[in-house]
Amino acid sequence: MTPTFVLIHGSNANSFTWAPLQRELALLGHRSLAVDLPGHGFEAGVPSAFQTQDAAELAEAPSHLAGVGLQANVDHMVAILKRAKQNGPVIAVAHSRGGVTLTAVANRHPELLDRLVYASAWCCVEHTPREYVARPENAGSVLDRVMGVSAANPARLGAVRMNWRTADPALLAALKESMLADGTDDEFRVFLSTLTPDESLDAGGPEDRADAATWGRIPRSYIRITQDTSIPVELQDLFIKEADALTPDNTFDVHTLDTSHVGFLVRPERAAAILAAMA
Repeated sequence: MTPTFVLIHGSNANSFTWAPLQRELALLGHRSLAVDLPGHGFEAGVPSAFQTQDAAELAEAPSHLAGVGLQANVDHMVAILKRAKQNGPVIAVAHSRGGVTLTAVANRHPELLDRLVYASAWCCVEHTPREYVARPENAGSVLDRVMGVSAANPARLGAVRMNWRTADPALLAALKESMLADGTDDEFRVFLSTLTPDESLDAGGPEDRADAATWGRIPRSYIRITQDTSIPVELQDLFIKEADALTPDNTFDVHTLDTSHVGFLVRPERAAAILAAMA
């Protein structure tokens, strides 16, 4: 039977992110479904202060993601995957922070997934995301230079809030480097406009690392992104190395794209060809 590609977005993103890749997959004859995780897409809830750029109000406006954790993502994905599975095999593709959700789902419901694909995505095996951030393999990340887009106190808000509409040229330059360094300024501004301000505080804990008994029995692929300065390729390679050591009889099928963190989403032809071959 023809598989369905189920696409899981990263932080502050949504199903809209995947539209160019879905177009390419469709032109290659493949079915795909892009997911909006809880509190994303049209459920994101964008404060009016984000539009008006009232900094004081933006810092205090309630968030739709307050108290929404990783388990909500898992429950949401399970409901979707059960329906998708009725139509044949499921190949789940995660980008960036979406990898945390993919691993958590695979840990709990391996029967719903026929292949896991991590596209420069978090694949936590020996450490939590917070611990990986402190690893030397993450030294090439420039994300510490974009923290100025933080628009609220996460502990008080109950969520992470970013002001993507910043006019600070230094911040915008750092954001472009972290996301789409190989893109044009126009492409970067269009991508930035698709992001919503809020993200969940819950990035998973020790219990959400890859489980050899469940996650580890599903065939899996990793798409390395060599110019990524959000999740450096050295950190991606550590994910692959640790996962392969965890289940040496079921190792990653590895592919490489020479682009930036979201470059393959903006120019998706090569990524679509890689995915199509998996089907």
